[in-house]
Amino acid sequence: MNLLFRIISETSTLELVCGQDRIVHSSQGQDSDICELSRYLREYQNFGHFFRTTSNYTSTPLTAFLLTGVPGLEDFQIWISIPFSFMYLLAVTGNGLVMAMVIWDRSLHEPMYLFLAMLALNDVLLCTVTVPKMLLIFWQGPSISTFPACLTQMFFVHALFLSESAVLLAMAFDRYVAICAPLHYTTLLTGSLIGKVVLALVARSVAVVTPGVLLILRLHFCQSNVIHHTYCENMGIAKLACNSIVPNSIYGLTAALLTTGLDFVLISLSYWLILRTVFRLPSREARTKAFGTCGAYTCVILIFYTLAFFSFFTHRFGHHVPRNVLILLANLYLLVPPTMNPIVYGVKTKEIRMRVLGLCAQPK
Repeated sequence: MNLLFRIISETSTLELVCGQDRIVHSSQGQDSDICELSRYLREYQNFGHFFRTTSNYTSTPLTAFLLTGVPGLEDFQIWISIPFSFMYLLAVTGNGLVMAMVIWDRSLHEPMYLFLAMLALNDVLLCTVTVPKMLLIFWQGPSISTFPACLTQMFFVHALFLSESAVLLAMAFDRYVAICAPLHYTTLLTGSLIGKVVLALVARSVAVVTPGVLLILRLHFCQSNVIHHTYCENMGIAKLACNSIVPNSIYGLTAALLTTGLDFVLISLSYWLILRTVFRLPSREARTKAFGTCGAYTCVILIFYTLAFFSFFTHRFGHHVPRNVLILLANLYLLVPPTMNPIVYGVKTKEIRMRVLGLCAQPK
């Protein structure tokens, strides 16, 4: 299988003879490995062409991509899958528990807990879109993804990431109103407003991500269709194209700065105003409690945006960063926040913590 990675990654001379079990290769020997490669390629020949003729840059219909996993760490992927599997299980279980508590307990049908349930739902969807496919690659090797499936995954990865950022912004606004303007809390954060927030974040995600998908559809793929990644993402697909990807890069950078970048600025402003109000509290105990809660929330937000922005900018400008580091970071920024959110928000939210403990303490 290592030979497959070398032949796909390097532009060596490879000729497959249809209907024959013969392969002519320009490198030395290794007949058994070559035959293994032949069988592997014939197994997936219905999914599309794995090699493109680059001499005349002739575009051919693209029907599938080959996701190879983390480049350079193929021999260790089975071990890498262990912590990723544990984190995914923890994320799904923890966020599922938070959603169940909020849905079943009518006393938790308040803005703060509804936003928390929205975040939990988004986290489950975000990691489920990417992690099962990633684990399949880690366990079984390179995996085929059809062109429509790859675009669908790309759409949901970016749309759910944008909606996660929007929910974090809504939660920051909720805390700002609760601490800085408590007398107006019930009049501002009504059920009608929460419904409009949900519609707005869904509409924003669809409106921002859809042009990115359309820009991918304008590209012509005439070279390799091998993606050295665990899931399909915008620039990973675009970099395989033969025509210019400048519009894709410009739109992606602009959209990120005007959505998640602006969200981060507004969230930072909200917490700065919250901390300024907390400093004015007369009770030292109240200040300590507020600092503890805000500190935990701030850590989660910083981890989410730091990993995301680092991965985003290094994919575009970090040409000297090792590719396996980029791929691992791209997976971590989609998995670490969903894993940490139910722990931090659930533990720091007294009502949810008490109900979970009560559920666990019930006699069987």
